[in-house]
Amino acid sequence: MKKNLLLILSFCLCITSVAQTEDVAADSLPWPQDLRVKVDSALMTPLLQTSQLGLMIYDLTADSVLYTSGHRQTLRPASTMKLVTAVTALDQLPADYQLKTSLYYTGSIRGGTLYGNLCCVGGMDPMFGMADLNYFVNQVRHQGIDTIRGRLLPDLTFKDNDLLGEGWCWDDDNPILTPLLFDGKDDFMERFECELKRDGVVIFNTDAPRSRSSKFICARGHTVDDVLQQMMKDSDNLYAESLFYQLAANDGTRPAKAKQSANVVKRMIQKVALRPGDYRIADGSGLSLYNYVSAELETRLLRYIWKRPKLFERLYDSLPIAAVDGTLKKRMLNGYAAGNVHAKTGSVSGISSLAGYCTAANGHEICFSIINQGIMHMADGRDLQDQLCEIMCK
Repeated sequence: MKKNLLLILSFCLCITSVAQTEDVAADSLPWPQDLRVKVDSALMTPLLQTSQLGLMIYDLTADSVLYTSGHRQTLRPASTMKLVTAVTALDQLPADYQLKTSLYYTGSIRGGTLYGNLCCVGGMDPMFGMADLNYFVNQVRHQGIDTIRGRLLPDLTFKDNDLLGEGWCWDDDNPILTPLLFDGKDDFMERFECELKRDGVVIFNTDAPRSRSSKFICARGHTVDDVLQQMMKDSDNLYAESLFYQLAANDGTRPAKAKQSANVVKRMIQKVALRPGDYRIADGSGLSLYNYVSAELETRLLRYIWKRPKLFERLYDSLPIAAVDGTLKKRMLNGYAAGNVHAKTGSVSGISSLAGYCTAANGHEICFSIINQGIMHMADGRDLQDQLCEIMCK
């Protein structure tokens, strides 16, 4: 009898010990049960009775899924498409890659006169501005040129002739997709000619003898990280498209085409163990009505880059920060999400989205994607995203 009582007592102590161990383990996890209850409650909103939701929350520290809802639905991402472009560019383009604009001349220079043409070769650099243009003018003068008996010629062979993206709305505020950009606009040649003349260079705009060879004068460029800052913080569509076309150019395609850039993104999708055929990649900015991705895809890409610290640091540094800067400057101003959430926003007619990172109260790092499609009022989508972020951070 005593032996049986001892066995029962030992068994009870063992159960208690296991229960305590499970409690400790549960405390070390990011409160998955509590999270599920809170997210379930947030998703009871009437908003989701008339719209679709793609949601995935992933614990990077524990390497486990915390919550999903419609995470495999293919939805239009709006500007969270820029995350797809950014992750692909960071992974595929060399660390020293630059978006370049170059200047060459043909013919010969004699007595201060260029008997030939100045050739401006565009590389679709959206950051080329006044300082760069002044540098070009100074370098022309450094060659001893004060007269041009020829023309200023644009070289637009970097990309195809499409000036707008596939599936862009005609009445939207669309950027012009040209390889030669000045301050983001399609007036490079006019501005260059104006500045040369302002500096005293006489341009006759006459036909010069044809030449198969050209001589390099100078080039100006900006890095991927330079482009990422405005592309992500301010959600700049031109910057995103410029980076998108670099994917095809770096892959050896001339002229670069959107379809070839999309193929590079599809290879990235394969890298995160998803099927490229399940998604539609039309552009790099999210302006297109033809883009279709999922919350799962965006989350897997966020996880992929997080596992590569050097690449992750570059992406993380470019993301808007809640209540601090970029497109999140005026959102999540109070509470646990403020200064914590680093994420890319997205907003086009009928779509509101948010994808990025945050840190939970227990120190676990989280990545997430929220895509809400079919909404009538953007504020409703943003409010839901902010509420979910507060839950993840608290």
